[in-house]
Amino acid sequence: MDAQSRGRADEIDPADQWVLNPHTGDYELRLNHSGADSAGTSQSSGPRIPHRRRPVRDGGGERRGTARDGHGSAPRREVPGQRSRRSANGPRGQEDSGPDESTGRRSRKAPKARRKKALMWTGGVTAFVLVGLSVGGYALYQHFNGNLNTVDVGGAGNKNVFDNDAPVNILIIGTDKRTGKGNEGYGDKGSVGHADTNILFHVSKDRTNATALSIPRDLITDIPDCKVKQPDGSEKVVPGTPNVRFNQSLGQEGRNPGCTMETVKQITGLKVDHFMMVDFNAVKELSTAVGGVEICLAKPVKDPDSHLDLPEGKHRIQGEDALAFVRTRHSFGNHGDLDRIRVQQQFIASMIRQMQSSDTLTSPTKLYKLADSATRALTVDTGIGTGKKLASLAQELSKVNTRNITFVTVPVLDNPAEKVKATVVLNPAKADPLFAMMREDTSLTEVKSQKKAAKSKQDALLKGSKAAAGDVRVDVYNGGKVPGAAQATVTWLQNEQGVLKSTNKANAPAKAEKTTLEYAPNQADQARALAAMMGLPGSAMKQGATDAEGLQAMVLTLGDDFKGAGTPITGPAKVPADIQQANADKAECAK
Repeated sequence: MDAQSRGRADEIDPADQWVLNPHTGDYELRLNHSGADSAGTSQSSGPRIPHRRRPVRDGGGERRGTARDGHGSAPRREVPGQRSRRSANGPRGQEDSGPDESTGRRSRKAPKARRKKALMWTGGVTAFVLVGLSVGGYALYQHFNGNLNTVDVGGAGNKNVFDNDAPVNILIIGTDKRTGKGNEGYGDKGSVGHADTNILFHVSKDRTNATALSIPRDLITDIPDCKVKQPDGSEKVVPGTPNVRFNQSLGQEGRNPGCTMETVKQITGLKVDHFMMVDFNAVKELSTAVGGVEICLAKPVKDPDSHLDLPEGKHRIQGEDALAFVRTRHSFGNHGDLDRIRVQQQFIASMIRQMQSSDTLTSPTKLYKLADSATRALTVDTGIGTGKKLASLAQELSKVNTRNITFVTVPVLDNPAEKVKATVVLNPAKADPLFAMMREDTSLTEVKSQKKAAKSKQDALLKGSKAAAGDVRVDVYNGGKVPGAAQATVTWLQNEQGVLKSTNKANAPAKAEKTTLEYAPNQADQARALAAMMGLPGSAMKQGATDAEGLQAMVLTLGDDFKGAGTPITGPAKVPADIQQANADKAECAK
């Protein structure tokens, strides 16, 4: 089976078996294609036998895809709309043009709520999109399950899909692996697949906003030790490597996506819940499935390396042209990887807008093709390794409004150790505050009041009278990754802050991702005083239910977000100046 016929048997288009129910806003699997009102409910309780249909051929009998002319902008074959089917008012072969046409059906617009139910997107290097097609489609879920490739990365990747009461961090990895038809000519055809394009997609706890953080592949960093599952089920530890490119966190030395997840956590301090990985084919297939992605060029481009050849202005690209656009690094800006990241962010934002457009959301054919292409293109961790789990995650992420999705790139500097600048290093002055904002779940955009209300409730814990430093009693545990942090903090508290009743309790019983301060209600003034000294956010304050007795001390547990004594843990309220940002709701022209 090729990419066009996959999921089809006996020339049956699975997409045409799904019909929008205007009463529920869901797509339902139907047997009867006689044109009856879709409001009716299916009466079939046994096996469903799809209606056979005549094949629909491309005009010239050629495979659907992207063709080029001498100028690189040849007419493109559009992804076909829903195939013709029997209508209540017309013979077989007459096209059913949908509820807005005079086909005998009632004219009915799809309300916003129904459109939102229809599509649930996940975001990613090509803004990976999944379809929520009603849970009754067992056969369809099985089909999508068969499409997916999974990797057992252990840890977070094997746990529940997501926590409804916590932020979600998904790492999107675009590899430079050249597998797939037509991809052998893109340079390093023998590549095992490195972490070429990397986006950490952080979705806020209240689902009002998201931050898509691009991590340059040429960032020099330390890759930590990581455990890799072997085919026989055993585990192998791949030793870490210091001072190498970030892209070596995948593929090199047998590292899998779990190693890339651990590297991202080490850099940002954010736990990565799941990963989604794609190669070159994903860009081509998904851009074609959605009917093309609109881009804008501020100048004509002719890049012999990526094969992008387009005039100035707006274009709708798909297939090979889409891949060329996201690959080019010699056409915009300073011809470097950072400028390519900016172009990729523009492409992803445009694809998100296209996915959420009404012509996509109301077309069962397009929705099916998107889900089919997305699941075929994806390799994911076992925690989201079924169509149902992936759709559940997508439904959760779909709650974020497009205008509250911000693209940002890790702040970096040219590597000072190189004469010829080829790699970059972190810019701590800007990167650390940005990472702190993400760890504190601070939005990079203005969002609705419920987000502000939740933050105000946390901040209220910091307001009120504060105890004198000499009256603060606290036991300090180290649950983070800074060796000797508990003793260093106690020394700082006693010598610099006058908190003489502080005690080093050494290592915490378990590792902690975030720093917390546990205190009793009658210790609130002490807690506020200590929080002010250490720069603790309201989210770190954990007040118990009963008062402390006698000389009982508060418990301060230092987490992975702790950088050092005297360094505030709380992130800034605003993004540091001069950090590259882009909004998913706004179109930009590549320069």
